[in-house]
Amino acid sequence: MSLLLIVLLPLLGAVLPLLTERFGRNICAAVAVAAPLISAGLIISQLPAIFAGDIPIFHVPWLSNIGLDLSLRLDGLSLMFGLLITGIGLLVIFYALYYLSNKDSIGKFYAILQLFMMAMLGIVMADNLLLLIVFWELTSLSSFLLIGYWSYRSDARKGARMALAITGGGGLALLAGALLLGHMVGSFNLSVILSNGELIRDHKLYPIALVLILLGAFTKSAQFPFHFWLPHAMAAPTPVSAYLHSATMVKAGVFLLARLYPALAGSEMWFFIVTFVGLITLVYAAYTAMMKHDLKGLLAYSTISHLGLITMLLGLSTKLAATAAVFHIINHAIFKASLFMAAGIIDHETGTRDMRKINGLWQYMPQTALLAMVAAAAMAGVPLLNGFLSKEMFFNETLHLKSLGLFSWTVPVLATIAGIFAVAYSWRFIHDVFFNGKPVDLPKFPPHEPPPFMKAPVAILVVLCLLVGIMPNLTVAPFIDAASAAVAGAELEPYEISLWHGFNLPLLMSFTALAGGLLLYSQRRGLFAFYERGFHLDEKLVFEARVQRGVRASQWITNTLENGSLQRYVAWFVGFTLVMGVVGIWPLANMTGTRPLMPLDGVSVIAAILLIAGSVGTVLIHHNRLASLLLLSVVGLIVSLIFVRFSAPDLALTQISVEVVTIVLMMLALYFLPQLSPRQSGTLRIIRDIALSGAAGIGVTVLTWAVLTRPYETIAGYFLENSVSGGGGTNVVNVILVDFRGFDTLGEITVLALAAVGILAMLRTLQLPNTSDPRSWAREIYPPILAVLARVLLPLALLVSAYIFMRGHNQPGGGFIAGLVTSVALILQYVSSGLSWIQERLRWNYRSVAALGVLIAALTGCGAFIFGYPFLTTSFTHIHWPLVGEFEIATAMVFDLGVYITVVGATLLALAQLGMLTHPSRIKRKLTEEIA
Repeated sequence: MSLLLIVLLPLLGAVLPLLTERFGRNICAAVAVAAPLISAGLIISQLPAIFAGDIPIFHVPWLSNIGLDLSLRLDGLSLMFGLLITGIGLLVIFYALYYLSNKDSIGKFYAILQLFMMAMLGIVMADNLLLLIVFWELTSLSSFLLIGYWSYRSDARKGARMALAITGGGGLALLAGALLLGHMVGSFNLSVILSNGELIRDHKLYPIALVLILLGAFTKSAQFPFHFWLPHAMAAPTPVSAYLHSATMVKAGVFLLARLYPALAGSEMWFFIVTFVGLITLVYAAYTAMMKHDLKGLLAYSTISHLGLITMLLGLSTKLAATAAVFHIINHAIFKASLFMAAGIIDHETGTRDMRKINGLWQYMPQTALLAMVAAAAMAGVPLLNGFLSKEMFFNETLHLKSLGLFSWTVPVLATIAGIFAVAYSWRFIHDVFFNGKPVDLPKFPPHEPPPFMKAPVAILVVLCLLVGIMPNLTVAPFIDAASAAVAGAELEPYEISLWHGFNLPLLMSFTALAGGLLLYSQRRGLFAFYERGFHLDEKLVFEARVQRGVRASQWITNTLENGSLQRYVAWFVGFTLVMGVVGIWPLANMTGTRPLMPLDGVSVIAAILLIAGSVGTVLIHHNRLASLLLLSVVGLIVSLIFVRFSAPDLALTQISVEVVTIVLMMLALYFLPQLSPRQSGTLRIIRDIALSGAAGIGVTVLTWAVLTRPYETIAGYFLENSVSGGGGTNVVNVILVDFRGFDTLGEITVLALAAVGILAMLRTLQLPNTSDPRSWAREIYPPILAVLARVLLPLALLVSAYIFMRGHNQPGGGFIAGLVTSVALILQYVSSGLSWIQERLRWNYRSVAALGVLIAALTGCGAFIFGYPFLTTSFTHIHWPLVGEFEIATAMVFDLGVYITVVGATLLALAQLGMLTHPSRIKRKLTEEIA
């Protein structure tokens, strides 16, 4: 249970800041800190067990039929990421209190940030691949909200949209790859997947699954060619950049590579794709970072470069490459988060991030300068700092690469070149910002040190850079061991993290990078001129241009197909269906099967003739709306009788009830239309419609004939056998609706309630003119006889409704039918006595009634969780009462009550709102408020 709390506590932390913001920013921040602090404490409490080799597991069945279970694990890799997510998250929460202005809603910021934290914890702790993808998509959505936090800024909106488009597209590819992976192994449980690496790599679907999964990982971690979204996400507030784009979100991609390493790594395809994508990203992004004048732009491209380094290490598949990757994940998160926070302080105090202006800040902000310089030195790989150790391990692993034969030397050479650029852009960060003359046209001058507590998170991270760099074995070595073992999936090769390994080639590469970086920086002006003359694009402009091109293409297609003609839409639909039907039926050699047909009887023939006559008549006299409506009601009545003929009384009751409600609805609509509609169809359109309808009729006839003359099996037998034992009811239809397919029914009543609210939204501001007396032929608008009869029939109808509801589990009936009967009885009161008369006596808020019904049904389903059963599991028992005797009671009745209430509320909300369109504005407004 503690594993579940680790994930869910930040979700609680996302709610509390919104509730406490009114009490002040400090209280809001204190509340926001509580949830991640407890989560971090729970993770730390598992340290002894995990270091001892145990893997705590939490498992609860959820949607087991599709392989999705609520399954969590906390191994060494999850532990490392969990501490990074919660630890740096705590520092960011503290830092944001001083960074965000009083105009920014800090409660909203903390809420979205902790929603993202919950999603990231879910990713790293998921033991089910489908569950991981659920959390994966939550990170995309919550990061979209964080990047676009300053929604009034165009660059923030565009950056958020770009990030969502790229990472969302990668998420779809990842989902497809995960489904293939689960198909290959037969399970979505990560423990099973990770233990079947050889089976996966030998499977014929492995190449496709690998490419799809790598697309998801590369887009999330901004690997080339999907790197361009990350720099434009820098429009987010700096606390977001410090958290998402250094320590968490962009690490999700490399986490996925590390998590699936035992299952996917080891093949040539893995080596070539992962290694070279990482290598290209490493070198290209390091070169581009050197050329950026925006402070956060430089840090963004350096982040991409370091992510490429980690990706490349995971692709090498050498003995200690996974260990080096894990070590650099830790180091990069520490020094990059501190650098982003320092950049935020500089921006906060100077009003700009342009390094051509923010010069000489050592004179004004010496403490901040010292912290930032140490962090930048760690990023450059200077000895005695954490970045030096992991980068030296990286150089060492490139030297052991043998897969490229004679060309293997190119990898360490390119790695050294990337190291030279890393030193160059790190030294540029130090020299241009804190020295290099005096500030130039700063929006805020003179700059000064920020509040001490704003520097505290930076100082903590910088101290960690020093401690890890000087004493790695006393600080991070146990975490690296545990995480590396989880990545490798096997016993680790012996290794040693040390400041001094003697004079060797990796050390030479490190000092070559340091010296070469300083030399390269000295030639920066020529490099800047070359870069400006060279080929480079503004990715945001390219992306926006393609988005607009796609929008224009969509508009052209929409305008071509969607011209407002319902006839055209139906024609397209019927035509496409005919084509697909012919493709499906054409291979049949014989349309007639071996099953004999049922004999005809006179009653069925007469009913069929009436049905055909009513259908044809509706079409022929559709210009006379009232007459065609009457014929249409005949069609509905015959359909109801057909259900009775074939022993489906539940369907018959539902059909006849729906017919009554529908006819009333259409009668109300006819009130606002002329009695006769003009003839608007030309000869060609009539010919087209006859041809399409005739072909559709022939097609349906052929399909029905082919199906009904062949023996077939359905799942009806299962429902018939298990209706009583599994659902406690003899009415199989009702048991299906409230038990076997209860989730479908919950979705349907939710849609019904939403549709009613949509009708309310469309009609509440609409007022149609009522210039003539609608009943000029009648002396009374509301005839007394009709009103009296309606009031007499109301209690009888409600009694029938209650009877149908109560018997529904064992006899024809149920909540849906009973709700329609009640709705018809109440609608009759509206028709006979008017809206005002009803509202004086029945002050119901129909929108709340519909919502209450959905809530009751949902809570009934959730009640099963209390007893350890899946959602919407029905429970029933038999009770014996004196005098009454034995009778059955089932939780499905409560669910059916929710259906009943929803149907009543939604139906009356729609029909009552339609019926008041002609009331004067003042009366209509009053009645609308009472109904809605």
